Amino acid sequence: MEYETCQASKSRAWLASRLAAFAWNALCFFIAIVFYVCRLVSKAKNPFNPSNSSIAAVPIEVRRGQVTEQLPRDIFRERFMARFYDPAFRAEDEALARLEAIAWDAYSQSRKSPVTAKAGDGYADPDYDLSVEWRAAKERIDAAQARQRDPASRSRVLIVNASSRNDYTCPSEMSKSFRLAKIAQGTLERRAFDVDFLDLSRLNSDRDLHIHPCKGCVSTAMPLCHWPCSCYPNHSLGLVNDWMNEIYERFAAAHGVIFVTPVYWYQVTSPLKLLMDRLVCADGGNPDPTSTHGKKAEEAKRLELAGWDYPKHLAGRAYGMVVHGDVAGIEGSRRALSDWLGWMGLIECGPKSRLDRFIGYYEPYATSHATLDRDEDMQQEVVNVAQAVAECVEQIRSGYKQPGDALPTPRAK
Repeated sequence: MEYETCQASKSRAWLASRLAAFAWNALCFFIAIVFYVCRLVSKAKNPFNPSNSSIAAVPIEVRRGQVTEQLPRDIFRERFMARFYDPAFRAEDEALARLEAIAWDAYSQSRKSPVTAKAGDGYADPDYDLSVEWRAAKERIDAAQARQRDPASRSRVLIVNASSRNDYTCPSEMSKSFRLAKIAQGTLERRAFDVDFLDLSRLNSDRDLHIHPCKGCVSTAMPLCHWPCSCYPNHSLGLVNDWMNEIYERFAAAHGVIFVTPVYWYQVTSPLKLLMDRLVCADGGNPDPTSTHGKKAEEAKRLELAGWDYPKHLAGRAYGMVVHGDVAGIEGSRRALSDWLGWMGLIECGPKSRLDRFIGYYEPYATSHATLDRDEDMQQEVVNVAQAVAECVEQIRSGYKQPGDALPTPRAK
C-alpha cells in the first residue's frame, strides 16, 4: 500500500512538472509571437525602413535657407589678398589683382572641379563629368587595398601621432606623443613589420597642408558622402592641399593602426578630430559619385530611402591606442576612440592594446618630458600596445574572425 501511494505521488509530481514545463514553453512561445508581431507592426509604421513597400510614397525634401548668398566682392578681395600681406609682394600688386579676378570668376561660377573627364565604364552614369583628381585618388586607394589584401605582402601598421607640437611649431619642442609613437614604431620594426608614421603635427608646421573640415554630407543622405571624399579639393573656394586623399590611401594600405594622442580639454586633439570626421566616408561612403551626379541631394536621398548597405571600407583592420594626459580626460578620450573604431568595423586587440595614462599627474608642464624619462613602466606599456596589435594583425591575416562577424546587422547605419 505504501509503495502504491509513493508511486502515485511520484506520478503526480512528474505530471505537475511536465505541465509546468509545458506552460512555461507556451508562455515563451506566446511572448516570442507577440514580439515578432510588434516588430512587424513597428516596421510597417516606419516609413524609412528600406524593406517597406511604402517607401516610394516618402516625399524627397531638401531643406534650404541657411547661407543663401555668395560673399560680396570686396570681402572676397580682402580675404584673397590677406595671403600676400608681406610687403615683399607689393611689387607684384598688378599681377595679384589679375589673379584675384580669375579667382573671383572661379568662385562666382562655382568651378569646384575645373578639370573633369567622362566617368566611363564601371560607373552608374558613364557620361558624367568626373573630377580627374577624385578618380586619381580612388585609383590609388584601390591599389592600396589590393596590396593590403595580398597574402604575400608584409604586415603593415599605420602609427598616428596626434599631438599638435613639433620643433617648427610655436611650442618649438617635440611632443611626448611623438616619443611614445616612436617607441611603438621601434617595437613593430623589430618584428619585421612595415611601419607608416603619420605625424599630424605637420598640419601646424608645413606650408599650406590641411585637413579641411567635414561638411556633414552624411546628415543629408549617406550616398552623398563619397569614398573617398569628393568635397575637396574645392578650387572655387580655394580649399586645396587637403591631406586626406593621401591619408585614406595610407589607412587602406595598413593591416593595423595605432593612435597616440594627448588629451586637449577632455577630448582628442583638433588635428585628430578633423581626421576622424573626414573618415566618415570610410563607414558607409558611396564609391560612385556618378550615382548622385556629384552633390545632388535629392538623388542621394532617393538612393538612401531605396535601401543603402553602408559599406565599411576599412573594416577588419586591427587597432590600438595610447591616450595620455596630466590631470583628467584620459578615460573618456580612450573610450571615444575605441567606440569610433569599433563602429567602423576595426578589430580591438585585447585590453593591453588600449592604454590611458597620466604623465606627471598635477606636475608642471615644463618638466613633463623629464617625468616621461623616468616612467619606464609606461614606456613598457606602450611596447605592449604595439606587441598586442602586432599579434592581432598576425591572427587576422591567418584567418581570425571576430565572434559574431558573420551575423547580419538588423539596423545598419
